[in-house]
Amino acid sequence: MAVRRRYLVAYDIRDPKRLRAVHRLLKANGYPVQYSVFVCDLSRSEKTAFRWDLGEIVDHGADSVVLVDLGETGPATERFECVGVPVRTVAEGGEARIV
Repeated sequence: MAVRRRYLVAYDIRDPKRLRAVHRLLKANGYPVQYSVFVCDLSRSEKTAFRWDLGEIVDHGADSVVLVDLGETGPATERFECVGVPVRTVAEGGEARIV
């Protein structure tokens, strides 16, 4: 079984068309925490494909996408703390829960 790692992904895309394409790609690979911030649980091969797809969409001279490695997935790696309205995260197995 492939080891999955949890990534926090934030983006700043300058063009509305590219913005929609990046947002769709992130929705297909993770779940939103805020509009331009997602959490994605990816295996090594999924991350490679994800980065390739991002590279095909973004303007490398104008846009920015940040991937922060939060470590292996699982209950022990939950690293979200909220102030104000809590956010939804996905627990191991894909079940949504509120933090």
